[in-house]
Amino acid sequence: MMVMESEHPAGTTKTISSFSHDDLPSPQQDEMGWKSWLKSVVVAAGGSLGSGRDMVTVGREAFKGFIIRPDDWWYSLWSIFILLWAVYSSFFTPLEFGFFRGLPKRFFLLDIAGQFTFLLDIAIHFFLAYRDPHSYRMVYSHKLIAIRYLKSRFFVDLLGCFPWDAIYKVGGRKEILRYLLWIRLSRALRVTEFFEKMEKDTRINYLFTRIVKLLVVELYCTHTAACIFYYLATTLPESQEGYTWMGSLKMGGYSYSHFREIDLWTRYVTSLYFAIVTMVTVGYGDIHAVNIREMIFVMVYVSFDMILGAYMLGNMTALIVKGSNTERYRDNMTDIIKYLNRNNLGKDISTGVKNHVRLKYERSYTDSAVLQDIPVSIRAKISEKLYEPLIQKVPLFTGCSVGFIKQIATKVHEEFFLPGEVIIEKGSVIDQFYIVCHGELEEERLKDSDGDDNCSVLLSSYSSFGEISLLCNLPQPCTIRVRELCRLLRMDKQSFTEILHVYFRDGRIVLNNLLEGKDTNVQKKLLESDVILHIGRHESELAMRVNCAVYNGDIYLLKHLVEAGADPKMTDYDGRSPLHIAASKGFEDILVFLLQQGVDVNTSDNFGNTPLLQAVKCGHDHIISLLVKAGGSLTMDDAGSCLCEAVAKRDIAFLKRVLACGVNPNSKNYDGRTPLHIAAGEGLHPIVRVLLDAGASVLAKDRWGNTPLDEARVGGDKTLRKLLEDVRVSQLSDIHNSR
Repeated sequence: MMVMESEHPAGTTKTISSFSHDDLPSPQQDEMGWKSWLKSVVVAAGGSLGSGRDMVTVGREAFKGFIIRPDDWWYSLWSIFILLWAVYSSFFTPLEFGFFRGLPKRFFLLDIAGQFTFLLDIAIHFFLAYRDPHSYRMVYSHKLIAIRYLKSRFFVDLLGCFPWDAIYKVGGRKEILRYLLWIRLSRALRVTEFFEKMEKDTRINYLFTRIVKLLVVELYCTHTAACIFYYLATTLPESQEGYTWMGSLKMGGYSYSHFREIDLWTRYVTSLYFAIVTMVTVGYGDIHAVNIREMIFVMVYVSFDMILGAYMLGNMTALIVKGSNTERYRDNMTDIIKYLNRNNLGKDISTGVKNHVRLKYERSYTDSAVLQDIPVSIRAKISEKLYEPLIQKVPLFTGCSVGFIKQIATKVHEEFFLPGEVIIEKGSVIDQFYIVCHGELEEERLKDSDGDDNCSVLLSSYSSFGEISLLCNLPQPCTIRVRELCRLLRMDKQSFTEILHVYFRDGRIVLNNLLEGKDTNVQKKLLESDVILHIGRHESELAMRVNCAVYNGDIYLLKHLVEAGADPKMTDYDGRSPLHIAASKGFEDILVFLLQQGVDVNTSDNFGNTPLLQAVKCGHDHIISLLVKAGGSLTMDDAGSCLCEAVAKRDIAFLKRVLACGVNPNSKNYDGRTPLHIAAGEGLHPIVRVLLDAGASVLAKDRWGNTPLDEARVGGDKTLRKLLEDVRVSQLSDIHNSR
């Protein structure tokens, strides 16, 4: 991807657009095509092609965003070209070390051309995207690409490009400098990588590829040994060359004395013959070591030959028994290709299947077989370690408990999807949902809010999809297509429902998160879903169990239920919370625990009763004090009727508690009568005094215009009438003074 920035007049830098690799003009297009592309970039930046300097600036920005994809056709050609140079360099480097002390002119120019080619390859590697070995996604960041290359092969590649032959000549022809030529043998890794690709290619016979690879390994080892054998013969001066294996050699009637004067081809073939004979024979042959250095090297070489022989024998055995992972992959791929061709499944399906098989081989992302022999408890810990940090960042699970997150982490399955694949088709009924670990997907909808067709929404890391269709049993409303290689976590409906059986409180949180931002129709479908009914049923059952534990005064069972996920704020069918029952029963320890859990102290049941009112009715003074301190206020839907009823029942204790909690003593019933009307008419002296002390008004009138004093006159209680008359005078005086 290429991201370009432009400088605006205000001096701020603004990102203007993102250009993919496909947006670049093709190499076949003419110069006008490239100019048009640059112009589109500048126009997107809100600028214009005003000057050549602007064009240079845009060109620099384009170069900064330049990325090479490994599957580009021109990079594939470059890989073949650099492979040929690597083959040449790998075979010529031992030859140069052994047979040349200073390259002839005809080889010097070729060597310089090769080093410039590898320098260019080093520059290309700083722009070459790579596939992350852990996540298996493509990395396009210049910084990450540079860090990876600098940490891996950069310095070895750079040292290999040094003109060591020229350095040797300039440095006084010191022998130690020639040993640095061996750094270039690192280029042989390119040949190894080439053979690995050939082994995976089902179009090429695997047996043929492996045999060619083994022959190349053997020939290269003997070639390198031959060059070293000849080098050992040249380390002694010409006067002592008879004390070397080649100087003392006589084959038939031909003597190799003064061997430096023999032509290069004869010397190389003789050295190669010595290396091969030493490899395949035991004991002395017609060629053998003469001096100590040659003997030491022959011992090391023979020891290495035993290892090389075992390697080649093992590989040949593996070719017969077919035990390698690569061969199993090829056999599997061959069977799949036959199946696809036999059933004519089409190019798209065939390509997708083959890409997934190749991804499975290269990434080995299905770890179930690896973990089969590991105990379930350890597998659960591994899943929690891998997936719990990812699931915690998913908005769908925001606010859920740690236990619920852990259960989700142990039930998910990891899957990879390649670009272009469709994960869910629009209209299909699914029984699983997905969580995006990394990658990018496209959610294709029919229409957006403005009525435009083909609206698409991008899904990135920590997104989720498929959950609405799963919970509501509805057809999938949109198609989910992969844009970049995606690593997903999949969970099926059965596993999710089993988790909700235990963590249904978290299920309510998940549904609340899911309802946010959804339209009315989707919200209605979610509220009517089976999962909602399931959660509601369990919440009701658990609320009943909590209320029963409170009713029985069992605080230990109550704490256990709360720890298991019960919500102490839930109410039963009458709207009573556990706090209502604790207040009515007078259980102080339970009341304190419920208040610590954050239960609403002023919640009302279906009959309008609050916990404080329940405590007042039941006469629990210590509970009343606790509730008042916790912020409880006595609110009554029909305070006048309640007070009048208490007066009629002569319940002076209840009346005192109610009035102490701040209830208005002048509250009226349906006839407009206050509690003082009832007490004065019945001649209840103690209650009248309680009401007067609480601020009851003697001047209040009912719907017939009668005051409490009028009721006392009808009752005929002279003492009570005298008390009310005195209070009336006092209250009238207070009203006059306030005016």
